[in-house]
Amino acid sequence: MTAFFQSLGLSYEWAWTVATLTGIIVISLLVMFSVAMVIYVDRKVLGAIMMRRGPNVVGPFGLLQSFADGLKVFLQETIIPSAANKGIFLLAPIITFTVALAAWAVIPFDEGVLLSDINVGLLYILAISSLGVYGVVMSGWASNSKYPFFSAMRASAQMISYEVSIGFVLVCVVLFANSFNLSDIVRGQQGFGLGVINAYVVHPLLFPMWVVFFISSLAETARAPFDLTEAESELVAGYQTEYSSMSFALFWLGEYANILLMCSLNTLLFWGGWLPPIDIPVLYMVPGIIWFLLKTFVFFFMFSWIWATVPRYRYDQLMRLGWKVFLPMSLLFVAVTSGYLMATGHFG
Repeated sequence: MTAFFQSLGLSYEWAWTVATLTGIIVISLLVMFSVAMVIYVDRKVLGAIMMRRGPNVVGPFGLLQSFADGLKVFLQETIIPSAANKGIFLLAPIITFTVALAAWAVIPFDEGVLLSDINVGLLYILAISSLGVYGVVMSGWASNSKYPFFSAMRASAQMISYEVSIGFVLVCVVLFANSFNLSDIVRGQQGFGLGVINAYVVHPLLFPMWVVFFISSLAETARAPFDLTEAESELVAGYQTEYSSMSFALFWLGEYANILLMCSLNTLLFWGGWLPPIDIPVLYMVPGIIWFLLKTFVFFFMFSWIWATVPRYRYDQLMRLGWKVFLPMSLLFVAVTSGYLMATGHFG
């Protein structure tokens, strides 16, 4: 894109600046549109599983329902509790929304189709996703209300707990790929399984790690059955209880942007990213971005399916799963994976 703007007569510095800003705008709009659509899909899947219709009035097949809901919250009044810390109260949803969008800067949608192809893209994702908890904690504390505060404490413990196991799972992937670059990780999956399957997940050492990563993705995004931060039977609406209008909508958008991010990471790290499932020439006629979006949609469908069918965990079960099951398991697999790769001469 920089070369395109240079062809219009701009210097390299201005061409790079305009190209970067254009990429940011395009990716942000794409993510926001995708969030609106997956909220619709989420409600349709839940409706089908619960034998209800779901959205079906606003627009053809109810496709415009998410946009109608967005207009509704935009027109509502923003109410700030009198005892709340107003500055932090308003800053919290902005941080949540901004951090959720910033993580998409290094996500490759196709070969060369990404905003920033940095060598430490995976570390960048870990760093950015770790910042998401600040918005939740700030909102719970600044609300000066009992239930949001309890929710913020739960969220901080839950997100930090599962980030530990996610980190060790990613070490296993990095060992196989020999790179922290997300594009290199995807390229390393071409023909990985028996020379024909484009996915790391077919390896017996990486399949259990994908299962751990997928379940940890649910916990990291506070998605059912790990939605203890928003357990309505205990905490009303959790850290969002005192929020209304666009401040509530920013939390909603940030939450679904993070869910889509985790679905895309499942696709990129274990299921071949933009590569077709089978390494045969005819499948490469389909654009890589189509394969990427299809795989991401499958994972989002799984998120919705689990939400509708699996009962919520107790908090002690949540913590036990993270610290007593996933952490020892991921540590063991890091040791086994590194030993296996050294024994097979992978690093040579």
